Amino acid sequence: MTPRERIEATCNHQEPDRVAVDFGGGFQTGIHASVVYALRQHYGLDAPDTPVKVVETYQMLGEVKDDLYNALGIDTVSLHGTGSMFGYPSADFKEWKFHDGTPLLVPEGFNTEYDASGDLFQYPENDRSLEPSAKMPEGGYFFDAIVRQNHFDEDRLNPADNLEEFSPIATDELAIYSERANTLYDETDRALFCTFGGLTFGDVALVPAPFLKDPKGIRDIEEWYISLIMRPDYIKAVFEEQAEIAVQNLARLHAAVGDKISVIQTNGTDFGTQNGPFCSPDQYRDLFLPYQQKVNGWIHENTNWKTFMHCCGSIVPLLDLIVEAGFDILNPVQYSAAGMDSVMLKKLYGDQLTFWGGGIDTQKVLPFGTPAEVETEVSRQIETFAPGGGFVFCSVHNVQACTPTENMVTLFQTLKKDYS
Repeated sequence: MTPRERIEATCNHQEPDRVAVDFGGGFQTGIHASVVYALRQHYGLDAPDTPVKVVETYQMLGEVKDDLYNALGIDTVSLHGTGSMFGYPSADFKEWKFHDGTPLLVPEGFNTEYDASGDLFQYPENDRSLEPSAKMPEGGYFFDAIVRQNHFDEDRLNPADNLEEFSPIATDELAIYSERANTLYDETDRALFCTFGGLTFGDVALVPAPFLKDPKGIRDIEEWYISLIMRPDYIKAVFEEQAEIAVQNLARLHAAVGDKISVIQTNGTDFGTQNGPFCSPDQYRDLFLPYQQKVNGWIHENTNWKTFMHCCGSIVPLLDLIVEAGFDILNPVQYSAAGMDSVMLKKLYGDQLTFWGGGIDTQKVLPFGTPAEVETEVSRQIETFAPGGGFVFCSVHNVQACTPTENMVTLFQTLKKDYS
């Protein structure tokens, strides 16, 4: 099988010739840039001090290039646009040395100047006349959004204020998707994993809008969660219009790229904590399900793409609704969270959902375990999830900075030994 055939067979719940693998296809299945650099050095792919491009600056994810895909046996390739979480384009890259010494390439709009406390701030559209919209604390490895909540009048809340970031896709951005899709489809045999904005409802990573100069509406994360209970009609009005824009943009995307895409992410909202869901099944059904069904339903009716749900945490009470919402794929399969037992998940949902993740725990085992513990964990998860297809090996969320290179190498060595 080619990598593309392997992914597509897996997502159709057919057992492939070997376990399919994704690292770097999406922005929740990525690898921190410092770890990408270490891997490239380990496999002799670059001369020392060759910088790694940061493809997603909020989480500081490194570009997984074709030679590293080959070295690691990865079956996916990333299809994304030129936008960034900070409102400036991911373009015109410049060299920068990270605080841990890793040589990087970052977009021209990326602020590389630490303040007197050692903190690093980013500004919306790189406009330094404004308050910063994100912060990486001294010694940190990724950014957190800074809440910039303007005062609002409870009686005059306007859903349009929370819709500023949702608009018809620009023609030039659509052309970039088309060009990249054609190139990746024709020049590689990997499955195209598409990241496309505006499809996820209520993602609190996006609610503060670090990409907007003057975000209006409800932008404080705590206030947003309160609104799910106290202002459900407001939330529904936002989601209703967002869903309309989303399906229009999807139609334009499909016209531009056709069925070259294998997988598209349609949710990044986390509905789970370590110990249980954020919301009840009734609240999920009322507030989220109708709009997810609209987006996923359009995709299933008009394309061959598979719909990808990223949702961290303990979400067992929501899984039937997630299936009902039309998601084909569940990620990151956080089996360390309460109730998320791998054996149970495979037994009860293995014929309804493709588990894309759940390959190795990134909270404890991968960053802090021994190589022997990594090998044991990888082998066990493959044995649990792989039979019958419906499993793409990936870590539970992104591989974090400071993950030992020997653990990463052991992971991929174990995959090559155990995934056939």
